[in-house]
Amino acid sequence: MFEQFINFLKLFKDIPDADIAIIEHELIYKKIKEGEVLFREGNICKEMYFICKGVLRVVSQNEKGNHVTHFFLKENQFCCILNSFNNNLHGNEGIETACDAELIIIKKQKLLILFEKLPYLKPLINGIQLQSLVDKIQIKNAYQGEDAAMRYRNFLIRQPDIALRVSLSDIASYLGITQQSLSRIRKNMR
Repeated sequence: MFEQFINFLKLFKDIPDADIAIIEHELIYKKIKEGEVLFREGNICKEMYFICKGVLRVVSQNEKGNHVTHFFLKENQFCCILNSFNNNLHGNEGIETACDAELIIIKKQKLLILFEKLPYLKPLINGIQLQSLVDKIQIKNAYQGEDAAMRYRNFLIRQPDIALRVSLSDIASYLGITQQSLSRIRKNMR
């Protein structure tokens, strides 16, 4: 059940078997249904998620009360509201499941214990999170300056696996267009 998480970490650093047992002891595995709120905007993030299966979305509420999708995250990625998690601040975004998901949940207090027991783990996880943040920003920036149709085409090219698994309303929110516009764009592509 935790093998995917451990194998992912092993891509970046060899981890002794004794350390694997210590790490696994602090992890929680959970299946989550589509649309569930994992972290609510305005709270302090106290959990980090590793995605074994599925897609999570980072969202916030705009001035009209609509949820806006900022990022999608998929298998073999960590997800948390990093500034809130690291600095005990109220988060400006929330986390929801964009489709059914299987997650490894790491509670902050347990992660801090792991960092004490296994000092190499903190720079390892921080490095992975930093690279993930850079990747998310690069993908999001690639859509800037494009018209709605081109943003959708680029989304299909850059993130086809996500396009196949999440709702059209989530895609429209992510691309900054209305669902009606997205439906028109999709109709015109056929």
